[in-house]
Amino acid sequence: MSRGTGRFEWRTAHRLHLPNALTVLRLVFVPLFVWFLAEDGGQDWRWRLAAAGVFVAASITDRYDGQLARRWGTVSDFGKVADPLADKALIGSALVVLSLQGRVPWWMTGLILAREVLVTVLRFLVIRRGVIIPADRGGKVKTVVQTVAVGLFVLPLPEWARWPCLLVMLAAVVLTLTSARGYFAAGARLLRS
Repeated sequence: MSRGTGRFEWRTAHRLHLPNALTVLRLVFVPLFVWFLAEDGGQDWRWRLAAAGVFVAASITDRYDGQLARRWGTVSDFGKVADPLADKALIGSALVVLSLQGRVPWWMTGLILAREVLVTVLRFLVIRRGVIIPADRGGKVKTVVQTVAVGLFVLPLPEWARWPCLLVMLAAVVLTLTSARGYFAAGARLLRS
């Protein structure tokens, strides 16, 4: 095997596995993030900053895993399933901890989690028929706004910032519910056919 061929094989393998590795890394970040966010009941600003750092790192992996897979033409069924699950694990665990700490109202957390569970169940019902529902534009916008909203609540911001943060979280709730329409319509068509 020539040196050039080995380099080609490494690049090919690297391109095949890096996007999925970033998704798995995001899943690994979830328990670390929860630990930092829950430490000291969320009262110590240093732990909250550490949680925010892990949250930002996990969010960066979300930005690049799909982008790299599409650019390199290595989109995989694993990535199509694991990427949204990793998003839901990160955002869902953050919302539960923030609600336990009294920072995010439980009704907001409940609506977001209910939508995410229902869409996930729908995806798995459709997967059993050999079809994967990819994230649509509305779902991607929803994920960005949820990420910003959760990030604001994770940061140790002053008390006056609570209301602007709640408004961003309310926007996330509205987008979460409205983006579900597209998934349910697509899922219903696929399940009927």
